Amino acid sequence: MRYKDTGMLHSDFHISTDAAIKFVLGRYGEDMLKELFRRTAHLVYKDIHVSLMSGNPEPLVEHWDYYFKREGGEFEIIRNGDEIILEVKTCPAVKHLISRHIKPEPCLCLQTSLLNEAFAEGTPFEITTEILGTGVCRQVIRRKCNDSK
Repeated sequence: MRYKDTGMLHSDFHISTDAAIKFVLGRYGEDMLKELFRRTAHLVYKDIHVSLMSGNPEPLVEHWDYYFKREGGEFEIIRNGDEIILEVKTCPAVKHLISRHIKPEPCLCLQTSLLNEAFAEGTPFEITTEILGTGVCRQVIRRKCNDSK
């Protein structure tokens, strides 16, 4: 897996990410935030996006699995027919913000939705993100209805 940090984990980067998202959203608006996450999905996580374009969702699933385990998130990856579902019961980013007495803003979860949208762009997949509560979500990778395997 290309995107695999193995050094010391310092969860305060979640605080910086939350602040940066709020800043961009407040200063430049949602269109700029969408473009930033589109570029991140297509350029920073290029290998994941290219794999999705070629019909292979496994690098994204491996990415989810690795980082949720690394950060101690409560989650489950479920394979249900043609769907791959990531059930997040406790998001490590939200948990860390709360532990630092910082109220998580909805824009933090918007990051996940926008990244997933951008990952799916130009691929045979759609990736939906359903926010179910504070630090709880359901992300689903499925082939687009009109796309054959």
